[in-house]
Amino acid sequence: MHDLVSVQQLSLDDINYFMKLSQAFKKGAQVKLQQPVYAMNLFFENSTRTHTSFEMAQRRLGIQVLQFVPQASSILKGESLLDTVKTIQAIGVNLAVIRHPQNQYYQPLLDAHLQLSIANGGDGSGQHPSQSLLDLLTIKEEFGHFQGLKVGIVGDLAHSRVARSNAEILTKLNAQVYFSGPQEWFATDLQQYGTYCPIDQLIEQVDVLMLLRVQHERFDSSEEKGFQAQDYYQQYGLTPQRLASLPAQAIIMHPAPVNRGVEIAADLVECPQSRIFQQMHNGVFVRMAIVSTLLSSQGLIATQELKELVK
Repeated sequence: MHDLVSVQQLSLDDINYFMKLSQAFKKGAQVKLQQPVYAMNLFFENSTRTHTSFEMAQRRLGIQVLQFVPQASSILKGESLLDTVKTIQAIGVNLAVIRHPQNQYYQPLLDAHLQLSIANGGDGSGQHPSQSLLDLLTIKEEFGHFQGLKVGIVGDLAHSRVARSNAEILTKLNAQVYFSGPQEWFATDLQQYGTYCPIDQLIEQVDVLMLLRVQHERFDSSEEKGFQAQDYYQQYGLTPQRLASLPAQAIIMHPAPVNRGVEIAADLVECPQSRIFQQMHNGVFVRMAIVSTLLSSQGLIATQELKELVK
């Protein structure tokens, strides 16, 4: 696997491989770089978790990370993303992790058959494969399987790349996916993965409750003007009253950042059923697995070494 840009690339064997490799890194496994390796994280949207998690993963693998500041880059002078990536490749960068507001920004990069590897850190409302894999690891650690699990994805479905990636990959794993939130945000492309269900009906039956942040940065002016945080919380948020209806075995997840008091009550973010910070912790090991796998395609990490870790 030279690049990872979408969950659509992942077979069941690939998912199993990434789960095992992530768990190996979580237990302290180490790999050896065949030569000095350089990475650059090009984030054109704000990020704390994904950006920092990828950098931590890279540094734990012994990779040297070059800093990138979008506001100081030549893209502001009119340079294309492809030319920027070709430039850092010419300088000697082996891996680019990119987050970009444009859906499928990565297609021209893949079409160029670059030598460096691309890891998608999120494209618009499209895909977020590393988030999906860390969510899968968190669920697998909790339940040991995905078959038949009932997963509710609740919130800003219209703008969420997490909703799309997770719905697709969970369906592939034979989980049962349900959606809730404002019904007008139930995008038509999600209907192939699950059904819409009123929040109070959904919450009584799920094993996994995935909450989504309301993405104001993708709202148009009329949407922003009509949004009332307190109304949203009362109608669709996880309140203490709704928590009481959640099955005892169920876990609460959120890709974060969390808007406390909007999609979830402030004091429930770290309640006993919450796995929100565990997701963040798992993200480092999943991204170590992704980075090491992409580098192995270039011969920068011995493929056999990774195979030994997933036996």
